[in-house]
Amino acid sequence: MDLRQLETVIAVAEEGGFTAAAQRLHTGQSTVSTVVRALERDLGVELFERTTHRVSLTPAGKAFLPAARTALEAADLARATVDRARWEIAGEVRIGVMPGAWPEPHRALSTLRRDHPGVRVQVRSAPPGRLRSAVLESAVDVLVAVSGSVTGDGLVSRPLGREDMVLLSSTGQRAADRPVPAAEAARAAVIDFAPGWAIREATDRAFRAARVRRTVLHEVTDVAAAAELVRHDLGACVLPASAAAKFPDLTGRRFAHGGPAWEIEATHAAGDPAPAVAALLRCLG
Repeated sequence: MDLRQLETVIAVAEEGGFTAAAQRLHTGQSTVSTVVRALERDLGVELFERTTHRVSLTPAGKAFLPAARTALEAADLARATVDRARWEIAGEVRIGVMPGAWPEPHRALSTLRRDHPGVRVQVRSAPPGRLRSAVLESAVDVLVAVSGSVTGDGLVSRPLGREDMVLLSSTGQRAADRPVPAAEAARAAVIDFAPGWAIREATDRAFRAARVRRTVLHEVTDVAAAAELVRHDLGACVLPASAAAKFPDLTGRRFAHGGPAWEIEATHAAGDPAPAVAALLRCLG
């Protein structure tokens, strides 16, 4: 039983027929009949007596009608309550993003706009050297960055996602099944992003942890540009697995012994966030 069935039964009862009910509901007469029949089968009783001249409620239909109206009124009340709640949370949220750290902002922002249309959002790239002070000085309300890049007293961080990183290269598919050691990856990964970019931060951190050195020959600020350089055999590039998967003609090789991880987190000032900021954090995940 669903709200559409209840609405249809009420329309038939109040309009005195299936055709008039269909006109009221802006649908076809056959659709109204089908919906009513389905509900009657579900309930195991007939709600209407049908003759060539009229349609009237059966005793079961007369008993059912007030309950159906009550259920629809309750649904309308619930919907109105939710609508009020959506608009009650309002204000502006300023988001600082470490370059390249938030590849698909539309997912969270569209959810926030749908659930809380009264919240206004500003998204700006945050220079790496200003990440921590930007939050503490209230220049931004929420910062999206590589995990561990912004720490300290007065800050709270929550993880947004984690995935493995892979070495994107133009080598044959047979090499894709062989995990690449960190030293070999460091020699190959001469394509990377400009300093301060999230992927560069994660990659440099991983190679430092593995105690291997590398030389970056080509710096880019766009994943597609990095892939194009790889495609032309100008080197390899370390990318999150989901980003590498967007280039099926290239090979994403797993790292041996775990390898680097792509971990993103949202950071904000300690304490209870403002309602608009709390709403954004819920949408971020």
